Order: sequence, then C-alpha cells, then structure tokens
Amino acid sequence: MYLEKYKLDGQTAFITGGGRGIGLAAAEALLEAGAKVVISDHNAEVLENGRAELLAKGRAVDAVLLDVTDADAVGRAAREANERHGAIDILVANAGIAWPDTPGESMADEVWRKVLDVDLNGVYWSCREFARPMLQRGRGSIITIGSMSGLISNKPQRQAHYNAAKAGVHHLTRSLAGEWAERGVRVNTVAPTYVDTPMSRGGFTEPTLFPVWMEMTPMKRVARADEIASAILFLAADASSAMTGALMVVDCGYTIW
Repeated sequence: MYLEKYKLDGQTAFITGGGRGIGLAAAEALLEAGAKVVISDHNAEVLENGRAELLAKGRAVDAVLLDVTDADAVGRAAREANERHGAIDILVANAGIAWPDTPGESMADEVWRKVLDVDLNGVYWSCREFARPMLQRGRGSIITIGSMSGLISNKPQRQAHYNAAKAGVHHLTRSLAGEWAERGVRVNTVAPTYVDTPMSRGGFTEPTLFPVWMEMTPMKRVARADEIASAILFLAADASSAMTGALMVVDCGYTIW
C-alpha cells in the first residue's frame, strides 16, 4: 500500500533547470518512479549534457530550451508541453542562480534584478503558467525549490539578493497553495542546505567559506543532490497527498542552531 503511493506511472513532470544538479537528480528520481519527464534549461549545452546523462542510464526524456525570466516563453513552453504530452501533472520549479559574495551597500542594480528575476520571478512565471491547465483539470503537484537561505541569513558570504529571493519563494508557495488547495493543485517547497552541485562546489574549496559552513552544520557535511531529489519525489507523489503549502527543510541540521 505505502510504496504504491510513490509511484508516478502515467504522469508527466516538467522540471526547470533540469540539465544538472538538483534538477537533473529530480528528473532521475521521477523517472524511476514511473513518470515521463521533460527537462528544461536556458543553456543548450547543459541541457543536452543532462539529457545524454539520463539516456546513458537508460532514461529517455524530452528536453526544452527555456529562459524562465521570459514570461512569454514560459507560457509557450507550458502550452506546448501540455499539448505534446497530454497533460503536465507535476512541475518542479527548480531553475535558480547564486551570486558571489556581494555586499548589500554596494550591490549593483543589475545584480539584484538578475537574481530576483531568475530565483523569484522565474518561479512565479513557471507556477502560473503550468498551474492554469492543472486547475482546469482539478489536479496537479507543484514543487518549488527554496533554500535554507530563505529562513536564515548566511555567513560569512553576503547575499541579501539570494536570501530575499528564496524567502519570497517560500511565501509565494504558501500563498499559491492557499489559493489553489480547494481546486486540486498542491504547491509545496523544498529548502535545501549547501548541496554538492556545480553551482555550489566553488565554495567547497574556499577557505573563508567552507569551514564556517561546516562549523554551523550539525551533520558536518553538505547534502547530495539525490537527497534533495528524494524530497521532491515525496512531494510530487500521493505519499504527500495531505500536504500543501509545506516547507520541507533538507539542511543537514543547519537551521537547528
């Protein structure tokens, strides 16, 4: 009975930022559970490499080039994906960027706008466009990717833009979940710690950053992408059918202290 709740046979998922890292791991997890998967990325090389990696493991996926900061493009991608696959049942709004240490008092306007545009606006455009047909059908599961940085202010790096964007994702998730709960669409978020992905690895060799991160992490390690993907799978599946507006923190204990 219980393992059946994790099966996604007959469902189709769309993953933004699916060419590498957490997005690619989520694709593998959902494919293993029986879903068909469409991955997207703004970088054609990253997208193709991700598709090739899944294919090498015997997992075939559809791939779509997509810049989530372009609301019109997100709308087209949602319409085309639903037309091509019959229905998109699951959305993983994962696309995001980080930025090197940026003091708040000297942050350039374009840096602030870029991070907010990808990490918050892009999540909203994705939720809005993919939710419309879900709401018409009366079913769907949306998983946004927030961060522990939406709950705490990281140190020693200064990243007010990233922290603000991820806090926005968390409250956006709760807000949409409340609006859509009675209409059959669940919206939940995963808030990871530092994860062993291409986006984060630069900090692992930085002597001013990594020792501080580990000192503040009870488990004394970073998370793996598959550990975040496992949480995404849970929220995508019927195993979490009573959950909406939830914030799943997967942080190796970072926010305990």
